[in-house]
Amino acid sequence: MSLPEVDTLIFFFINRDLQNRLFDVALPFITSKAYLLMFPFVGWFFYKDWKKACLVLVLGFASLALSDWGSYILKHIFERPRPCNELEGVHLLVGCSSSYSMPSNHAASSFAFATPFLILFKNRLRYAFLIIAFLVSFSRIYVGVHYPSDSLVGGLVGIGLALSLIGFYNWSYERFKVKPYSTILFVFLLALSLFRIYYIQKGPLDLSPDEAHYWEWSRRLDWSYYSKGPMIAYLIYFGTMILGDNVFGIRIMAVVFSALSSGFMYIIGKKLYDEHVGFFSAILIQIIPLFSTFGIIFTIDSPFIFFWILSLFLFYLSIENSEHPLHPDNPPSPPLEKGGGGVFEKKGGESGFDSSLITYHSSLRYWILLGLSVGFGLLTKYTMAFFYLCAFLFLFLRKRKLLLTTGPYISFIISLLVFSPVLLWNADHYWITLRHTAGQAHVAEGVRITLRSFFEFVGSQLGVITPLLFVLMAVSLWKERKQKHGNLLFWFSLPVIAFFLLKSLQGKVQANWALPGYITGILSFSAFSKKVFPERKVKMFLIATAVFLSVVVTALAHYPSILNLPVKQDPTSRLRGWKELGSEVTKIYEEMSEGSPVFIFSDSYQVSSELAFYVKGHPITYCVNLDRRMNQYDLWPGFHELIHYNAIFVRIGNKRIPEPVAGAFEKIEKRLFTVYIHNEKIRDYSLFLCYDFKGMREEKPGTY
Repeated sequence: MSLPEVDTLIFFFINRDLQNRLFDVALPFITSKAYLLMFPFVGWFFYKDWKKACLVLVLGFASLALSDWGSYILKHIFERPRPCNELEGVHLLVGCSSSYSMPSNHAASSFAFATPFLILFKNRLRYAFLIIAFLVSFSRIYVGVHYPSDSLVGGLVGIGLALSLIGFYNWSYERFKVKPYSTILFVFLLALSLFRIYYIQKGPLDLSPDEAHYWEWSRRLDWSYYSKGPMIAYLIYFGTMILGDNVFGIRIMAVVFSALSSGFMYIIGKKLYDEHVGFFSAILIQIIPLFSTFGIIFTIDSPFIFFWILSLFLFYLSIENSEHPLHPDNPPSPPLEKGGGGVFEKKGGESGFDSSLITYHSSLRYWILLGLSVGFGLLTKYTMAFFYLCAFLFLFLRKRKLLLTTGPYISFIISLLVFSPVLLWNADHYWITLRHTAGQAHVAEGVRITLRSFFEFVGSQLGVITPLLFVLMAVSLWKERKQKHGNLLFWFSLPVIAFFLLKSLQGKVQANWALPGYITGILSFSAFSKKVFPERKVKMFLIATAVFLSVVVTALAHYPSILNLPVKQDPTSRLRGWKELGSEVTKIYEEMSEGSPVFIFSDSYQVSSELAFYVKGHPITYCVNLDRRMNQYDLWPGFHELIHYNAIFVRIGNKRIPEPVAGAFEKIEKRLFTVYIHNEKIRDYSLFLCYDFKGMREEKPGTY
């Protein structure tokens, strides 16, 4: 007899042979409301030792959350159907879910919650939690929704994760005694990263159109792309290569780069000021709405933030090691005699120490690393070029002597060498990225003044930073500008923000374009807040309020349903409804494919990219040019050779089919598909079922 057969035999023994009236009443109650049985025992432990009980309760809930999430992941790995959906004659006492069966979430959660009480308390009453956990696991079999092995594996998962969490707590507690700031930061970033991974997997947001489009790039790796450098495509390719072509595989790098960004913020703050400033800066960058978004949504800004912070750190080290050769990071070598006029020479019978060479070699490595980092940043986002401007202004105004050394120029050359594939690719593609960037910057429109776009940009900055924090950042940068390190922070902020403020007078500027200017603003604000916190109550209140507002706005951005906003005012609505569209198009695609081959296209690169991802099988999609500006699809092979194919043409909104498309097919049917979320319409899509493609004139885009 095989193990599955034994599992089924034991299931029917518990589910049917042990059936009685008492169990029929008691076990459904336990399976759904076991927490009511635990309340009295939790209260008793609080009465005996409330401090310890608080700790155990936190560990219990944390273990419960981890086990519930872990079980969810395992369910989708094993994909085992529930017995109530697979077997006949099941004595079913509760609703039978369509989710998978292995392991039991109830068993995992109950044992995970019980384990900290069993381990950390010594009173005999702690065994009550073990008994309740066992009853919950048993009840899942009796009511007919899980096999015995589901409950067994669930219990082991819960116990294992709870023991791991307890061990991690003990390690953190001991480390905190020696290194409190770095320990708290590590625990915070780990917990936040785990939450983000959970949110990516179970949250309400589909891939944004930009994410889907960058994923399309990753399927066609190249030296560069129409509007951006290749870094985002390479990173998505790496994530999906490991985790598969799914939302998690695409977004995992956002979680990684966000955590790394905080780590280097901590190091920079510690180097410039002290551990307190570093710690506060590292935390703050995670709770400001503008930055927290890119810890989940993986666009070019996620790695760009990291490379800007890394470059800032390396720039500081380059300067410090150029000016101070005997810096603690670079202690001098012991004076050894070396012939041939090396580092140490004999001068008048005494050994001489040539410190200039030590200075050169100790700083050169940092200038080289800086060049690599800036180059990688340029491969990610062209806004990285502002780093050149900020660095030059700082060196020219504050460290002019360094401009007479080779270090900055070596760094500059290396960054251009790293960036050179983009330049070579553009030279081979008629400099389309330059043309696109000029179009985005409204260069062709010339000099004009538009106050509307200026106030829109200022308003957007107040929104993504939060008003009070925005003002306090500006104040801290100005107040700290005359200090030793405050000047460095000032010149890596002012040029960026000032440029985009002026640019907004001429045309529309996106809210995230000035993002790098706020990175040093965070460091400056952290240093400034430390000075005023202990002594000035009004300023202390303002700082605390600013941070609190950022936390609230960020939390609401993750769960906007709390505010019950209308669709038009909900910023996350743009990231919803794509999965439903993909499912609908998949059904039509499979139906039409039975007769002849089918291709999918749209007049929007956003729609084409989302369909490529969310339609089953990830088919190749196309984007037809109907008097639009150029996009990446125009550089890839089109559908114009697919004669006699059927097609699905998708447009956003309730629209008619354009004449050029209508004339390219023998027959066309229209279906209107509407996506609803919680009974509220997100958007309409016009789906055109096109039969027998006759051919179509290929139009070249006229604008970039």
